[in-house]
Amino acid sequence: RGRPLQESFTRLVEACSDPSLGMDRWLARLDSSRWLGHVKAALSTACLAAQCLDREDAKVLVHGAEGTDTTLLVTALAQLILDPSCRSLEGFQALLQREWIEAGHPFHLRCARSAASHGRGKQEAPLFLLFLDCVWQLSRQFPFSLEFGEQLLLALFDNAYASSYGTFLCNCEKERSLCKVKESTHSLWDWLNQPEERHKYLNPLYSHNPLVIWPSVEPQSIQLWQGLFLRWIRPSQHLDEAWEEIQRLVKGN
Repeated sequence: RGRPLQESFTRLVEACSDPSLGMDRWLARLDSSRWLGHVKAALSTACLAAQCLDREDAKVLVHGAEGTDTTLLVTALAQLILDPSCRSLEGFQALLQREWIEAGHPFHLRCARSAASHGRGKQEAPLFLLFLDCVWQLSRQFPFSLEFGEQLLLALFDNAYASSYGTFLCNCEKERSLCKVKESTHSLWDWLNQPEERHKYLNPLYSHNPLVIWPSVEPQSIQLWQGLFLRWIRPSQHLDEAWEEIQRLVKGN
């Protein structure tokens, strides 16, 4: 799973970084990268697991290779789909801490270099990025159901690859204990939850939704996460201004 996903991501980054492409060639290269296919597959599998739990009241065993990559991807997404508490800012942080960090996703191995670096180690793979992309798809399809917005997902992506905090350091809890990460570094969660920082990551349109959210995985429903993949190409000024205006209007009401 890791190698095809890594190659897919590399092709997508190359397409997004080529300003000479016309629309037809750009769409062809986007399609050939197969990145959106990986997003669809991840969401589809998570929906299958969620359906077994919710509609059939069945127990589900999720198992992939060592249980530290696609397993965590599916279990975390299934919980977001099923459990409204995981869609709050604090609940989402707890989900990441439980399902990715404490469960042993090897962040150091998977995110050893810059996300767009051409030099790759054999064990590098953007599984956590794929998860964040799937969460973004959920936030786009259910714009009122997640308490956090795109800025949080971008911050998590940035900190997974380069961070001033110790939250994503090492490959497992044993390594973090041996390296005394908790004693020697600050927590990203503590920083994000400061009142002066927290408001930057909240979704002003959020309204608690107690229901299960079933995402569409039809081709027309899965879109490219432009806020990340075209981040350095597409000017964000107008989108930022629109977001600030939404926040102002919500506060005014």
